[in-house]
Amino acid sequence: MIGEIVDAKCRSCGSSQLKSMLELGNTPLADALVSKEDVNGPEATYPLDVAFCTDCALMQILETVPPEELFCKDYPYFSSFSDTVVQNAKENTEHLIATRNLGEDSFVIELASNDGYLLKNYVTAGIPVLGIDPADTVVKAALENGVPTLEKFFGRDLAEELAADGKQADVIHANNVLAHVADLKGFVDGIRIAMKDDGVTVIEVPYVKDLIDHTEFDTIYHEHLCYFSVTSLTNLFRSHGLFLNDLKRLPIHGGSMRLFIEKSDAPTEYLKQMLAEEQELGIDGYEYYRDFGQKVETLISGLRDLLGGLKADGKRIAAYGAAAKGATMLNCSGIGTDMLDYVVDRNVHKQGMHMPGVHVPIEAPEKLVEDMPDYVLLLAWNFKDEVMGQQAAFRAKGGKFVIPVPEPQVV
Repeated sequence: MIGEIVDAKCRSCGSSQLKSMLELGNTPLADALVSKEDVNGPEATYPLDVAFCTDCALMQILETVPPEELFCKDYPYFSSFSDTVVQNAKENTEHLIATRNLGEDSFVIELASNDGYLLKNYVTAGIPVLGIDPADTVVKAALENGVPTLEKFFGRDLAEELAADGKQADVIHANNVLAHVADLKGFVDGIRIAMKDDGVTVIEVPYVKDLIDHTEFDTIYHEHLCYFSVTSLTNLFRSHGLFLNDLKRLPIHGGSMRLFIEKSDAPTEYLKQMLAEEQELGIDGYEYYRDFGQKVETLISGLRDLLGGLKADGKRIAAYGAAAKGATMLNCSGIGTDMLDYVVDRNVHKQGMHMPGVHVPIEAPEKLVEDMPDYVLLLAWNFKDEVMGQQAAFRAKGGKFVIPVPEPQVV
């Protein structure tokens, strides 16, 4: 029941004081795309329930699906297919190269390095790198792009191997992976071990304040185990001898933070200000999260009413973005082939597959202009500007987009 203590331990601090705050039911794994051959076969589903730790302020899901099932085989997410993600990484690396005087004697590690989209900027600059990622599909792509990469999960044991081999890093990157880690304590310990004493770890995570304030419930799926505030991050890193000293707010993924983690305690005034603001807003307490479930129900109801009305008027609807967040949006909203003709996505590895659970087929983006549905539900709303720019021809011919978050609207 919402608001009650659940039978679980906090992923960060180990506390048993977790309060239930959202129940989204049983859903399939958000990246478990379904082939045409398997579309009528059984699909595994798992509970998608969310709780808040009243001791360390970490919002987290309760179910832990084995990482090997989530990330290792046929993992379909390739970072390089998003221009926004690629540009964000380029700006990040160029800033670090300049401000930390990185060169051929430096060493950079990226955790969950995907297809090498970020590390290739260092390779081009002649800076030695090592990517670490457990997914065979993206590791193969990274190696083909000239980015040295280990096909492994990162944790304490691998960090000790690297350190013993003299491979401690001046810079460690970890973009959008901290929330994915089942062994959070081992992962953060590994960062401390793999980083030089004067090094820095640069981590990007979605910001829980944006998630709550903008009803970004589709960011919740089984890969995302944790949802971080500045308060919960400070608590996490301090418990492992590391210090969150600075951060930068980013618009990417609906609102994120770029964190700067070091071995010395030297917080900037901005970091102190962010902590004070969170305390004033109550982000470190359960009440801030208590009404989130009602906001989600209102959004889902509004979206179903909007799409249902369009269908009743004889309109044809497609969707854009076969990403994990799209799977949560469709499955939790009960939107499937009864409302959507198909989903389009730039990722060629997803085309020809079907969305998990609802089994909406995935096509190439070019189909929108060829087929001209009346409306497109923008599941990838976090890349709104990028997608709208790419689909200028569709809009010029009269096509319209439905933006579901923070509240359904037609543009």
